[in-house]
Amino acid sequence: MSDIAQRTGVTVTTVSNALTARGRVSEATRSRILAVADELGYEVNLTARHLRVGRSDTIALIVPSVHDYFGEIADKLAVLAEATGRHLVLERTSALTESERAAITFQRLQMFDGVLLSAVGLDHDDVERARRRTPLVVLGERPMPATVDHVRLANEEGGRLATAHLLEHGARRVVALGGSLVAEFGISHSRLVGWRQAHADAGVPADPRLVVPVQDYDVRHARAALTALIADGVPFDAVFAVTDMVALGAMSALAEHGLRVPQDVQVVGFDDLLFSDFLVPRLTSVDPHSRELAATAMRLLEQRMSGDDAPPEHVVNPVSLVVRGSTRAG
Repeated sequence: MSDIAQRTGVTVTTVSNALTARGRVSEATRSRILAVADELGYEVNLTARHLRVGRSDTIALIVPSVHDYFGEIADKLAVLAEATGRHLVLERTSALTESERAAITFQRLQMFDGVLLSAVGLDHDDVERARRRTPLVVLGERPMPATVDHVRLANEEGGRLATAHLLEHGARRVVALGGSLVAEFGISHSRLVGWRQAHADAGVPADPRLVVPVQDYDVRHARAALTALIADGVPFDAVFAVTDMVALGAMSALAEHGLRVPQDVQVVGFDDLLFSDFLVPRLTSVDPHSRELAATAMRLLEQRMSGDDAPPEHVVNPVSLVVRGSTRAG
């Protein structure tokens, strides 16, 4: 900046104000300074600025995956961050505990003004240490300590809505594709709780043989899992898929075996991803209202970054059912 000031005949303070869009600098002077800065190849030392002003204007989003639901959440959070003059940095952990712990070390966290964390393997002590190091909001289904802000979906209600819809429209043997009888938390467990509740409410027996796990909620694994169920001869007339990607795999398996949707087998997904409205037939799905979830998470993080010491909030984001052509009511 001293070199630019010398070349343009202004003070270093004026150069700084022009380069950072702060202070009162005439447009003519600003243009002259920017031209000389470009000529000299000047670049802002972001690390030095961070140390000086105590902020990086950067927020980290740490998630298991950058696909599907997390991709949509990331897009909405990036828009909200940009509206406040910040940038969103995305880090993928592949749901590995060691990757999650590496992402919340002091050295990593000090790079950011705040962190949005979707944790799969971290325990309460890990999360508590991260909270003491940086403004933090946790996303996802894993139970969290009362000391941290936590935003999650109404997964049990979503599973109930999806299954109840199928039962109300004639289904009696609903596959919970991607559910788990052994998981203690996470969407495999919480959405299966809703599946069970809908059966109990309707007075319809819930056959445990219809709970079919799907590795990583992957579309190929979902197709293979439902194909295996068909090959085993287990009867079913509907599929509640715990994600839309799992539903996509299910619809592929059904088509390969000549089963029509919804005439032979009704299908409901969860996440209401963009492609769900473009499948044939269009997919009935649980809408997680991800725009509202992202806004809530960003509001809580802004509070923590501003130094607000309000009590932590544990927010359950509501869901609703979007009915389309993959069920008989659509």
